[in-house]
Amino acid sequence: MKLGIIITTDRHLDHVVGITQAASAKGHDVSIFAMDSGTRLLAYPEFTQLCTADNVVMSLCQHSASDQGVNTEGISKEIVLGSQFNNAMMNNEADKVISL
Repeated sequence: MKLGIIITTDRHLDHVVGITQAASAKGHDVSIFAMDSGTRLLAYPEFTQLCTADNVVMSLCQHSASDQGVNTEGISKEIVLGSQFNNAMMNNEADKVISL
């Protein structure tokens, strides 16, 4: 199964990490897309380190990050600085999508 997680706020870090780790441990593919204030989660290593799992891909809306004043310099090359196109791709490819 492929799970999509769209993150629009910075209020659910523990849930994002827990759900991602649990799904990954079960062998599911996980795609994470952060936008709006959800891009603020880049300030937390426990969030950015999720991209190191083999079956987890991460992207974010670069426009949202800029609007939120989020510094994207130095983030892992595994995290795609993208656009709403990445969100659309995630939603198209995912079997299930969770919005937090």
